[in-house]
Amino acid sequence: MSRQHTNDSNDAGSGGREPEDIVAEAIQILEGDDESIRHAFRYWHPYDLALVYRDAKMTHRTRLLEVLDFDQLTGIMRELDPALQLESFQMLGRERAAEVLNRMDNDDLADTMAAVSVEAKEFLLSLMKREERDTVRKLLTYEPETAGGLMTNRYVWFYERYTVREAVEKVKAFAELTKHVHYFYVVNEEKRLVGTLSYRELVLAQETETIQALMNEKVISVTADTDQEEVARLFEQYDFLSMPVVDENNRLIGIVTVDDVIDVLREEAHEDFNKYSATDKTIDFRTNPFTAARRRLPWLIMLLFLGLVSGSIISRFEETLQQVVALTFFMPMIAGMTGNTGTQSLAVVIRGLASEKLDKGSVSRLIGRELVVGLIIGTVCGLAVALVAGFWQSSLPLGLVVGSSLFLTVIIGTMAGTVIPLILYRLNADPAVASGPLITTLNDIFSLTVYFGTATLFLSYIL
Repeated sequence: MSRQHTNDSNDAGSGGREPEDIVAEAIQILEGDDESIRHAFRYWHPYDLALVYRDAKMTHRTRLLEVLDFDQLTGIMRELDPALQLESFQMLGRERAAEVLNRMDNDDLADTMAAVSVEAKEFLLSLMKREERDTVRKLLTYEPETAGGLMTNRYVWFYERYTVREAVEKVKAFAELTKHVHYFYVVNEEKRLVGTLSYRELVLAQETETIQALMNEKVISVTADTDQEEVARLFEQYDFLSMPVVDENNRLIGIVTVDDVIDVLREEAHEDFNKYSATDKTIDFRTNPFTAARRRLPWLIMLLFLGLVSGSIISRFEETLQQVVALTFFMPMIAGMTGNTGTQSLAVVIRGLASEKLDKGSVSRLIGRELVVGLIIGTVCGLAVALVAGFWQSSLPLGLVVGSSLFLTVIIGTMAGTVIPLILYRLNADPAVASGPLITTLNDIFSLTVYFGTATLFLSYIL
């Protein structure tokens, strides 16, 4: 449906506007009568209406729920978190709540019910039609981070023996299910998945042709227990909009749609970012300070004790520092460059592991490439700092010690950022656990050892 209108209120949900502006305009609209509210909101996107619902007062929330039609209410529910969904269903009343629940995708409902209390789950299930309720209960039996936990039963299938005319008649009969359907799925008499068919192929075919003659028999599917990251990888590789889910006998039991995969990618990105920054769980603007501190402390305490190792290394070379005080000038630069190069390599490896499967050949190529990168960066930076240190301190030997130390530590940092996550990956551990602060701390230890060790070795030349 086109959304190109001249009425200002029709454009309120358009992209680019600040959330507070959208909420402010919506509150003004909600001061009107029922008909004017419906007219003003008729083209608003569900995301923007959900934004209004989240940020508005209770009186305005109640007004929204009273006035909007079922399609809009269903769209809003998809965008709300489980706590607000439950509140909304309780405010709607049994009849209206039941209508919205029966219109929602069952995979979204399963996610909601998995996040609320047992009493709330039973309350919501009691409002639904028996068939929909049974489907949601079945979805709840699957692990949440699997294809079974993502899939929906909102799809249309045909028998391979159908003609195009019969298939079109079924599409008309299940028009409500085909709103967001991208492919049709073909099964044999045993309900086993044998092919797929696109809308375009169905519409352009002759009425007397059979589905078997039109379908694509090379079907890529997943099982219910396939990990959601693997599902997302297949979507990315093949540019799917939906993908069938089958049981152990290849019987079609549901589909995963691209909107759910986008949510998976966002969740995995948040999870990896939290681990990369040395926090095991999500911390956002709404997290209270005690919870945030509790989630950060374990990693930071570990890194604190690792940091003490760096201090002990410096104390071992106290005599060298006393004789060449100028060495202290370059300590932050050496440690910082080593940590930076290690963190860069770590980011490259984690991103690569998230997007593709690695074999021995690709691992060898990756390590070789990062070694070359380290050699190039180390050479350029080492020569530059050697010249700067030599002229600044009027000591060529000191410049050579600083430059050669930087050259070695950059290579060490690059290799640490590459090899550590690969080792964890081979051990079936999450490579994102090799977080930035951990790599940086380890590289501090390596860099200071190399730096002061090199300076001590050539101390007589520096003096």
